[in-house]
Amino acid sequence: MKITGIVTEYNPFHNGHQYHIEQTRQLMQPDVLIAVMSGHFVQRGEPAICDKWQRTQIALQHGVDLVIELPVAFATQSAQTFAYKSVEILALAQASDIVFGSESNDLQTIKEIAELSINIDGLKESMRTGNSYPKALGLLSGEYDPNDILGIGYCKAAQSFNISPHTILRTNSYHSIDTDNPIASATAIRKALKDNTNISHMTPMGFLMEQSTYPDWQLYYPLLKHILLTLPKSYLQEVFLVSEGIESHMIKQATKFDDAGHFIDACVNRRYSKARIQRTMVQLLLHNTKKNVRELPKIDTLRVLGFNQQGLKALQMYKEKEIKVASRFNQIPLPYRVMEHKATQVYASVFDSKEKDRIISRESQGPVIIQR
Repeated sequence: MKITGIVTEYNPFHNGHQYHIEQTRQLMQPDVLIAVMSGHFVQRGEPAICDKWQRTQIALQHGVDLVIELPVAFATQSAQTFAYKSVEILALAQASDIVFGSESNDLQTIKEIAELSINIDGLKESMRTGNSYPKALGLLSGEYDPNDILGIGYCKAAQSFNISPHTILRTNSYHSIDTDNPIASATAIRKALKDNTNISHMTPMGFLMEQSTYPDWQLYYPLLKHILLTLPKSYLQEVFLVSEGIESHMIKQATKFDDAGHFIDACVNRRYSKARIQRTMVQLLLHNTKKNVRELPKIDTLRVLGFNQQGLKALQMYKEKEIKVASRFNQIPLPYRVMEHKATQVYASVFDSKEKDRIISRESQGPVIIQR
């Protein structure tokens, strides 16, 4: 059975993601296409625009066969950890190949950089200031964009797990807010949703318009501010990703601002990027401590969010090979289950009562199943 993997967030799913799936299938001709997907909070340290079950369903309806969750502890970390853990899960799922979108589509250069002994976290910022890694700078003719940086991470991890990397040219700018192009960025679509702009030409996810709330940091900021201003620094310093005095910096800004956007902008400086600030904000909301994350066991279980008939064949193979699969919430190893429970409770807290109850109860139910 030929299994190909992709790493996704679908925040939200758009025409560019559809293109990625179609091109991956055309390039690799897999028997099963697996997506490792972030849950309710995503890699840039933001709440997902819609819950993971909706995103799983749309993925299965548009060409993915099996969706496996990337635990929140890793989904909300920097590029190197996010990429490594995603590939580790794909390896456990018996994938032989990974296909990722790339702004440069220069796989050879990406692989050469991946072979260097560098930490890709902060690579772009280092290049901008001139404090970069000499060998990497020698290979790079210009700035690398987010998908290329993640691609370096995927290639570094692929070396460890004997997975072959492949690229597909990204067809739009990662941060573009242009909504005229049918292949618009997720950033543009999220903005359009919040502005009540029609998105039907940009994404097949029309049902998103039925949501009562589109989560963003402004909705969660009162809770975050309460945490920062009421809990002792000694406790905050034990929270995962809190280091180098970032808690004092965030407390100072929280006393000044009631608006999440202004708070985040004020926290960003040469030392702390926006993504770093937001990922730390997520850990503070979830009360994940350094000890909690440090003591997480090795990933040995695939948490299945959804599958179709082809995906079912992979699940049957895993059973034969005695690879652990969690199709029910209580089958997830306890330390990971506790974190996912907290993430769901916090994520759902900003919705109206009906939607909140649906999201929380959905977490303990089985995977999405598409019959086709």
